[in-house]
Amino acid sequence: MIQRTVLIKFAETTPREQLLEVVDRFKALQHKIDGIVEIQAGLNMSEKSKEFQVVLMVRFENQQAVDAYTVHAEHQAVVAFIGEAGRIDSIGADIDI
Repeated sequence: MIQRTVLIKFAETTPREQLLEVVDRFKALQHKIDGIVEIQAGLNMSEKSKEFQVVLMVRFENQQAVDAYTVHAEHQAVVAFIGEAGRIDSIGADIDI
């Protein structure tokens, strides 16, 4: 199983409502893309790395599921919305669990 964790930094002008919409759209992917085992997402509550407002975590069955997810149209639609919402930067990592 592979876990991907992504932290996203948004513009200071991005309203909280849009950040929550990012979280909701990301969570909805679990029911739209095969190979996803679990999705967790939310607003960052930590004082450390607080410049990254949204945390996304997804667990995949295997590497093939990760590869399919990356190019899937539903995922790409969420990526586009994140950009429209004011994404400035992001950092991600995949680990084998």
